[in-house]
Amino acid sequence: MTRQSDLSGYRVVAVHAHPDDEAISTGGALADMARRGADVLVVTCTLGEEGEVIGQRYQQLVVDQADQLGGYRISELARSLEILGVRGVFLGGAGHYRDSGMAGSTASANPRAFVNGGQESVDELVSIFEAERPHLVITYDPHGGYGHPDHIRAHEIAHLAAEKTGVPRLVWAARLRSELEGNLPPVAPEGWSMPAPGELDAVDATDTFVALDDEAYSAKVEAMRAHATQVIIGGGDPTTYALSNLITQVITRREHYRSGAGQPLRPGAGLLDGIAL
Repeated sequence: MTRQSDLSGYRVVAVHAHPDDEAISTGGALADMARRGADVLVVTCTLGEEGEVIGQRYQQLVVDQADQLGGYRISELARSLEILGVRGVFLGGAGHYRDSGMAGSTASANPRAFVNGGQESVDELVSIFEAERPHLVITYDPHGGYGHPDHIRAHEIAHLAAEKTGVPRLVWAARLRSELEGNLPPVAPEGWSMPAPGELDAVDATDTFVALDDEAYSAKVEAMRAHATQVIIGGGDPTTYALSNLITQVITRREHYRSGAGQPLRPGAGLLDGIAL
């Protein structure tokens, strides 16, 4: 069996909070597994309505203007998933759960906010897992990567649904601090700033990584570029990018993962290694 089909028959579900998370956090691994024959589904839990946007072009879409950002981000997500070669669904349907905003935001008081989804949100994900029967589930760590309440809730429901349905392995996407900070350019692109020491969300150790070849890396970069309201792509190798805060980050050539539940990852092994079809 060639590498292009060595994952045929495997099923993967990634559980993400907002459009763009699938590309930024896991785009390389998702593209790599899909290209190698795995059936990959991205579950997105909100439309990202509370997000900030980059530049003036999209400013009138935000919450205190037209409040149309979520609808616009549906199209960005669709393009990203197409580039990655994966399928996508919204938890409960598009717009069922609303972006809860950052910690302490008044958006979290909205009854439709994802953080208020309760058992219903778990049951909906259980239904997806029962239909998909994934060998692997990918989501965030208990801190949600950088503490966003929707990321934390996605972690919670992914674990509960995985336990309920007997998912063989659940992993957490992570960023390795030494690689993230070690690959920063010496100076920021014009108009951007460099991160303060320790400012970027990252961990000091992971269980394994996915090395991105040129095809997977390019797919990740282009999937991130598809989220033009949220991400601006720079240049360099590795490629720089920034969010609305214009703090310089890099798209590293490795995506890192940690064991979350079920069969643990082996150091240096693939995300699906050791899981029987």
